[in-house]
Amino acid sequence: MTDPCQIRAEALRLRDTFAEQGAQVVECAILQPAETLLDLYGEDIRTRAYVSNDPARGEIMLRPDFTVPVVQMHMTHGATPARYTYAGEVFRRQEDNPERPSEYLQVGYEVFDSSDPAAADAEVFATLYNALGDITLRAATGDLSILSAAVAGLRTSDARKTALTRHLWRPRRFRDLLDRYAGIKPVPKTRTTLLAESNPLGHSFEDIGLRSQSEVAARIETLRADAINDPISTIELDLLNALLKVRETCPVALEKLRDIAIDLPSISGAVDGLARRIEAMAMRDLPLDQIGFEASYGRTTMEYYGGFVFGLTAKKHPGLPALATGGRYDALCARLAPGGVGIPAVGGVLRPDILLQTRGSAA
Repeated sequence: MTDPCQIRAEALRLRDTFAEQGAQVVECAILQPAETLLDLYGEDIRTRAYVSNDPARGEIMLRPDFTVPVVQMHMTHGATPARYTYAGEVFRRQEDNPERPSEYLQVGYEVFDSSDPAAADAEVFATLYNALGDITLRAATGDLSILSAAVAGLRTSDARKTALTRHLWRPRRFRDLLDRYAGIKPVPKTRTTLLAESNPLGHSFEDIGLRSQSEVAARIETLRADAINDPISTIELDLLNALLKVRETCPVALEKLRDIAIDLPSISGAVDGLARRIEAMAMRDLPLDQIGFEASYGRTTMEYYGGFVFGLTAKKHPGLPALATGGRYDALCARLAPGGVGIPAVGGVLRPDILLQTRGSAA
């Protein structure tokens, strides 16, 4: 086990390196108001975070990450453009993986800049990539805006597109819905769906489980409205499947996505954004032939990433957690900003404990 003092020293060294590159050092409280985080992430975060109650402050949470407090700080006091760096503990419950630490250090680098999103993406990625320069890396990137654009362009109902978009970050649920809307799978037979089929006259309903009569009635109306929609076409389904399977180096992936965009024009703008990012990465002398792009990458991370996403792992130690992860979270900024108008932002975090463990294993 790596000495905690060494881990903290490495965290401060990395933070100071980012500060020397122009980032402002910031601190964030360890205890965070739970209301904001629960509103952003939903009740699911309770299974991953430490939540308690304070007599004066109400429900509070041990800091699960730095992104939300840094965004709130920037919205209150910061001027744009801005670059921030920090080093500190985050806390995650590990009930399913007790071998993983529930408290560990993160070092972050965040950029708030609306002038050139592609350049900001490349800057954050290059900053973390170069900080790990002595490690042989597996670099994976993705762009959730491309999949979002594909869903938005489907020739189906707005309700179906909303449901698919909501479950982009839950791949299994997304696939079940997609297959159902394409007519490949039937609607699951629940008590609510059976009522929708057996009560065409719209009679009143009893409560079902935790759902009230009004909730049951609303759900039945949704099921009936969906039943009159035509299935998603085989052509569109095949194009979506082809998109989801794209997994190549960045230059090759770009060409494949451009081919798909010919028949799925809704993704053209997002693919153009990817092209600009790849160009910006090339200008920073990043080895694009060694950096992968996966269309499905990032779909199991927190939902505040809505565009560019990335992860850096040690190629010789695939069983270890990622050394660095990050991405673009414009939508999160918009939700936290007054009036819903936020500043585009992108950032990433490093794990100094994993970095030292990797170096120690290589020694």
